[in-house]
Amino acid sequence: MATLLLLPGLACDAALWSAQAAALAAHRPIVGDVHTRADTLPAMAELLLAEHPGELLLCGASMGGMLALHAALRAPTRVRGLALLGTSARADTPELLRLRSDAVRQFEGGRMDEVLRANIVFAFHPERGADPTLTGAYLAMIRRAGAAQLIRQNRAVMARADLRPRLHEIRCPTLVACGDADLLTPPECSHEIAAAIPGARFASVAECGHMATLEQPARVNALLLDWLAFCADA
Repeated sequence: MATLLLLPGLACDAALWSAQAAALAAHRPIVGDVHTRADTLPAMAELLLAEHPGELLLCGASMGGMLALHAALRAPTRVRGLALLGTSARADTPELLRLRSDAVRQFEGGRMDEVLRANIVFAFHPERGADPTLTGAYLAMIRRAGAAQLIRQNRAVMARADLRPRLHEIRCPTLVACGDADLLTPPECSHEIAAAIPGARFASVAECGHMATLEQPARVNALLLDWLAFCADA
């Protein structure tokens, strides 16, 4: 039986997957943490593959999706399925590199909370950005990671390669999903991944921003259960 790994996004932890861990309990999911213990996405992928032998089903959100792609390209015979939520196969543009560099300087200068609060408008759908329960849980999760991890993981994302030329190599059952109002990884990023991976399925999550697992858990759970059933039949 393949191991199901849930891979959090940048500075996120198991709380990102709380609704999914319950819904997917029959599949015994494991929440990965290699993103907290390596400095680059390739190194994270190597660590993941070393620590989890055998066949894998990888479900990644945002940076977790980037990690899942790296692992799938490194071990195509072991990765039996991919679910990519609100992620990108692109390298950062010069504008994004500048924005991330500015954020890193602010984290280093002790202004973490200021940056995080400003980022809420980009992380959530406009109708949910003012929900104190949702945004409070998000801020608490990122604060648990702390400034050092925010810096380290931003640098890993900034250094990533453009994987689009290699997406055609992926042959496992793949789900690509994103929020219809995702401002951090716009839907076009997901569309191009789905178009490049043979047989990939694309799904748009309605009334949703970047944090799909938190914003629309029921819809995400349904998509993942369908994906797992498809993987089992493949």
